Amino acid sequence: MGLRGGAVRGWGDGGKGGGGERCSQRPAWDRCLGGPSRRPSPSRLPPRRGGVLPSPKMAAGRGGAAAAGTAARANSGRRGAARRDGGAGAARAARGAAGGGGERREAAQHAAGARPCSGLSAAASLQDAIRTLNTLQTNASYLEQVKRERGDPRAQLEAMRGFLERSGLQVEDLDRLNIIHVTGTKGKGSACAFTERILRGYGLRTGFYSSPHLVQVRERIRINGQPLSKELFSKYFWLVYRRLRGTKDESQANMPAYFRFLTIMAFHVFLQEKVDLAVVEVGIGGAFDCTNIIRAPVVCGVSSLGIDHTSILGDTVEKIAWQKGGIFKPGVPAFTVPQPEQPLEVLRDRARECGCPLYLCPELDAFEAGTQVLELGLAGSHQRSNAALALQLSRTWLQRRGYEAGTDVLQDVLPGAELSAQRSVPLAPTFCPSDAMIQGLRDTEWPGRTQVLPHGPVTWYIDGAHTTSSIQACVRWFRQAALNEDKPQDGSEVRVLLFNATGDRDTAALLKLLLPCHFDYAVFCPNFTEVSVAANSADQQNFNVTLENALTRCVENQKTWTRLMEEKGGPWLPAPLEVGGLLQPDPLRGALLLVPPAERPLNSTSLVFPCISHALQWITQGRDPHLPLPASKVGAHPHPVATSGAVLLQEAAAIRVLVTGSLHLVGGVLKLLDPTLSQ
Repeated sequence: MGLRGGAVRGWGDGGKGGGGERCSQRPAWDRCLGGPSRRPSPSRLPPRRGGVLPSPKMAAGRGGAAAAGTAARANSGRRGAARRDGGAGAARAARGAAGGGGERREAAQHAAGARPCSGLSAAASLQDAIRTLNTLQTNASYLEQVKRERGDPRAQLEAMRGFLERSGLQVEDLDRLNIIHVTGTKGKGSACAFTERILRGYGLRTGFYSSPHLVQVRERIRINGQPLSKELFSKYFWLVYRRLRGTKDESQANMPAYFRFLTIMAFHVFLQEKVDLAVVEVGIGGAFDCTNIIRAPVVCGVSSLGIDHTSILGDTVEKIAWQKGGIFKPGVPAFTVPQPEQPLEVLRDRARECGCPLYLCPELDAFEAGTQVLELGLAGSHQRSNAALALQLSRTWLQRRGYEAGTDVLQDVLPGAELSAQRSVPLAPTFCPSDAMIQGLRDTEWPGRTQVLPHGPVTWYIDGAHTTSSIQACVRWFRQAALNEDKPQDGSEVRVLLFNATGDRDTAALLKLLLPCHFDYAVFCPNFTEVSVAANSADQQNFNVTLENALTRCVENQKTWTRLMEEKGGPWLPAPLEVGGLLQPDPLRGALLLVPPAERPLNSTSLVFPCISHALQWITQGRDPHLPLPASKVGAHPHPVATSGAVLLQEAAAIRVLVTGSLHLVGGVLKLLDPTLSQ
């Protein structure tokens, strides 16, 4: 299952975390692994028997059953009162607990955990929660606040701390979560997925917070690799929402935005469900991202850097590296994958400024001793650096928490001990991966990233790449996975690109990189599953983008693709559609079609559809057994200038479709191709 969907992301400010004392007398690697002054007390570690971690069943029972029992006892005497006062009593309990210790706060949290209406089913309660969550996407007061604070980004983290305290938690409470904090431009989600899967293999109860989601918002908050259940999501949503609503006043911001709210909610979930560790993926940037209220992670990671979110992070990779290095904390080891020289130096300087021991991950080849080849659950050569980062993160977490990963012991590495003229950051030592590490890398699943779905004659190649570097990696993977295969002997092969991009990304640069794949058709559509807002699930509604604006972007992409094809010297293509008067009703199908303002040729290879479902129906022409045709409709969804293309798709022996450019597009496609992901 994948994690991610689109809404306003709050990104906090940058405060200086105090993640452990700085001790210049101790070797850097000793500080990295946690010497005596950093060694956790036995009471904060999961129980073990003779150095062996508890089984997954033991770990799950320890947290889940105890939490459930406590919640049930606490809720039983308060549920009626909570219904009568609409949650006001829970909010008062939260305010009273906010100034006290952790035990009183947790008791208040359980007291406020009653569902909003005991008569509602879990599904109905969840939908109410998601619809309420979506109202935080367009919080006008928050947007005004962000505009005011952009000149002083640190104020955003202060606001995040205020929201956290109003929810009943203190920043100090997060120290108990044993966090692995990961940032980067591309691959950070994959690195987190590898890391979480490895540590789960040790019998640890894991929490995982990631963004955006693909199909359901519950994917963002995971326990032991599984999205939060409907019941727990609803419970914790209303717990946090009521406290924040009940504690706001004229001097405070109304409510946190979508991403900030989910971040706070994730912390509540992980604390009350008693996870042994939490893998936390940064939203945007690092220094001023709202996840950076974490002050004492166990270890940090930085995946590959590149250009993205330039309006927030800066327009050079060096500025972006400065932002990413903002998650470094004093005395907390950090690892990064090989980077270009300039951004790597920025990361090094950021680490030195705060006393963070920073290490460069060796290539994955260094861990493949002899004939051993590490098999990865995620396809693509670019995943090897993410896997190498995950090995270092999981190994270091185990070392610092008092567990050994394998039989060999890491040696101390002094700062600069392995520096050379070509390397400004010391290289972390290699080690022999344990069986759990090898198995974890092999079993990692991360939908929407280099994912292949064979559906009869139609094969879907799905990757949510959305930066120039990630599109380059996507093209390499797609050419290896699809284009190197022999063409069908009994018929033709048709290649289709399904593309959309959001935000301030340079779509012309992304589309140009896709030209070598030699697509027969390029299809563009918004990230809306259906044209009607009501027909889209609450999980995938984005109130910050209108259909008209999204279609305008698609038409611009179509124009760009046509120009690129003409520059390439390809066959003549008709001019793309104009934005004006795009949507017109189809009386036969009761749907909206993109209708050209004048009669056009029927051989266009660049098409625009108003939603994902219409695009998929045209691409598949009813030949994907997993994609049913519209009810009471005959044939696939038509397109006014693509009749000839429909014939080719109907007769092709193989249809290969690459879906890329946006994780939100990928989520909408997966929702339609695999309905079980919505259940």
